[in-house]
Amino acid sequence: MPTIDMPLEQLKTYEGRNPRPADFDAYWDRALDELRAVDPQVELIPSSFQTPQADCFDLYFTGVRGARIHAKYVRPRNVEGRHPAVLQFHGYTGNAGDWNEKLAYASLGFSVLALDCRGQGGYSEDVGGVRGTTHNGHIIRGLNDHPDNLLFRHIFLDTAQLAQIALALPEVDPDRVYAMGGSQGGALTIACAALEPRVKKLAPVFPFLCDYKRVWEMDLDKDAYGELRTFFRHFDPLHEKEDEIFEKLGYIDLQYLAERIRGEVLMFVGLMDTICPPSTQFAAYNKMTAPKQYVIYPDFGHEHLPGCGDRTMQFFLEK
Repeated sequence: MPTIDMPLEQLKTYEGRNPRPADFDAYWDRALDELRAVDPQVELIPSSFQTPQADCFDLYFTGVRGARIHAKYVRPRNVEGRHPAVLQFHGYTGNAGDWNEKLAYASLGFSVLALDCRGQGGYSEDVGGVRGTTHNGHIIRGLNDHPDNLLFRHIFLDTAQLAQIALALPEVDPDRVYAMGGSQGGALTIACAALEPRVKKLAPVFPFLCDYKRVWEMDLDKDAYGELRTFFRHFDPLHEKEDEIFEKLGYIDLQYLAERIRGEVLMFVGLMDTICPPSTQFAAYNKMTAPKQYVIYPDFGHEHLPGCGDRTMQFFLEK
């Protein structure tokens, strides 16, 4: 079997390299307390894009630290009673995507809520001192500050808040709220289901933001993880604070949040992935205690995985 990482048998037991902060649980409990204190001020604005089968809205809500967050909301028409909902999360620096991409799920009676991450390619606000996009560099945003100011902390909380908004919609069945996404979207799928454990099913695809030290040791702190190398080159060129930096990154390492998931997991992994190495993904998967299964693509990297979308849809349709 081809590999750029560990053999599959070793991946199945790999437990991760990045240090876990001693106060990790208290950190996220405190973060969730901050989220609970926020008035989301949800606003639904009909979009100019509409179809005969679904109503389309721009959904806005207020997240932690006062940021105004945007998502696309597609609600199926002519569906009796409460129906399922799927939360969609996009890749790094991207956005919620086109409206038409949500219609396959809407045609099956699902509501779809697709998040724009703060400061990336969509309309969500980043309140870090400037207006408009910051695009990337989000892993290291706040790394020279208090851990409570890490930007991905706030983005992870946005995913949980979107799930809470979906769970509270009168048309949505709270027992059938699901989450999906690839790369950063896979990471946010895990974060969402960890911080809002009422998410019943999740389908992360080659999740990002796992086991940062392993990425660095593999010399793969480039491409999507390139800002790790940039941070060291600018702020710690002799790696004198290496242990401290990786421990702080541990607060936003999905392998440790994965323990909180209660929903059923279907994860997709390409063994030739040099962007999000398989071992980093399995560091998170192996810590999940909820019902779980993985699908391996031996010859594929960080790219379209044939059949992945179909299998995810079937997974969400299963009773």
